[in-house]
Amino acid sequence: MISFMLNNEVEQISDVPPDLTLLNYLRENKKLTGSKEGCASGDCGACTVVIAEKNDSGKKLEYKAVNSCVTFLSALEGKQLITVEHLAKGEELHPVQQSLVDFHASQCGFCTPGFVMSMFALYHQSNEPNRDDVLHALSGNLCRCTGYRPIIDATLNACHNKQPDKFDLEEERTLAQLDALPREQQGIDGLYTPKTRQALANLKRNHPDARLFAGSTDLALESTQQLKTLNQLISVSQVPELNVLQEEENGVRIGAAVPLNKLKPLLLKHFPMLDELHWRFASMPIRNQATLGGNVANASPIGDMPPALLALNASIVVDNGENKRNIDINSFFTNYRQTQLATDEWIESIFIPYLPQDSISRAYKVSKRMEDDISAVCAVFNIEFDDKHQITRISSGFGGVAATPIKAVELKQLEGKNWAAKSTYELGTEILSQAFQPIDDVRASAEYRQKMITNLWRRFWLETNPSTARIQTRVISHA
Repeated sequence: MISFMLNNEVEQISDVPPDLTLLNYLRENKKLTGSKEGCASGDCGACTVVIAEKNDSGKKLEYKAVNSCVTFLSALEGKQLITVEHLAKGEELHPVQQSLVDFHASQCGFCTPGFVMSMFALYHQSNEPNRDDVLHALSGNLCRCTGYRPIIDATLNACHNKQPDKFDLEEERTLAQLDALPREQQGIDGLYTPKTRQALANLKRNHPDARLFAGSTDLALESTQQLKTLNQLISVSQVPELNVLQEEENGVRIGAAVPLNKLKPLLLKHFPMLDELHWRFASMPIRNQATLGGNVANASPIGDMPPALLALNASIVVDNGENKRNIDINSFFTNYRQTQLATDEWIESIFIPYLPQDSISRAYKVSKRMEDDISAVCAVFNIEFDDKHQITRISSGFGGVAATPIKAVELKQLEGKNWAAKSTYELGTEILSQAFQPIDDVRASAEYRQKMITNLWRRFWLETNPSTARIQTRVISHA
């Protein structure tokens, strides 16, 4: 049984297919049709809903926008689900809805419920948002007729004139209701939600064909896009060992089930060069669910985070309930969508060592859109120096250029050379021009990808060159 609150009413679900998406549950089972299906892949945002859950202190609610089309029902356990139908207070529109009306920010209206819910989630954040915050909050919502300016203006207006809404006034009551939800017999037949490492190991042993997931933003596509039936699913999102997020003596440890938005403060504290790579990872609703462990485990050659982990010399901790082992990220990916994981294992955590003081790193992503898009090419470089600015260690990571995320090991030829020397840049260019054999696909041609590899190397050298040759190489302006 899965217990949660639908608005302010307790719901208990037991007799549904394990791969039923939240969107289909709302539209077909509950007849709440405000949330729309536009893409069935978490790209357009028409299906956006908000999930509220207790924060780490347990005394406040956190509101997060998610894509209901790629969310399985286990994500609701112990939480409150809010849809566009629940915002108004009788005939009185919620402030974000009224602001959309006032700023003439809706035309055909198909995308509007999704925008409303992303705005609602932002409305409930503690800090007053600026324009960039609004752009990020709406990054997962697409509109094809209104244009974004009035929607952005409406969001700023609502959030800058915030007044307590009915959800604020009912927060204590909601927290009490969430605490009172049944905790026994969680999960449903075919959709299992283990709470311990041993329970997960037992489920893996008893259901060897079951698919593991945390955020489901990738796995759900097999159901919504490929129309596969997923009869056995195991959610790992509530296993404590997979939710670790901590600073250790020599690096950062990130549990495999920690959502990308939750790990952001700790990750960027120690690796600030990953900021753009993080906020350009899909969209806000996806990052509220997607996990670092999932991005590694699916072994996609165009995943955003594996190139960074390769360049930062991370290691992967895997577990089977009895034994754990560490796998160097450099040997983890074995072939297209294949890894060193044994059939009885799962990823427990990812360890990223701290960077030495004398090092420089950059991460670059090339895609057709700034946000909510997959890389055509991703490149991450990390160089360590001695006191003479000679390279003592160089590592890299690339996505979109091979069958797996991959590093250019041949760049080790640059070790011992002066980073500022043009000859160092030229040797690196020669190495990278021959390092990979990218392919043509819908995102980019092989020729384009090859050119991007060397262009990004040039950009890295120009941006980090300590001489007077440094030039500005990054201008961002959108929406």
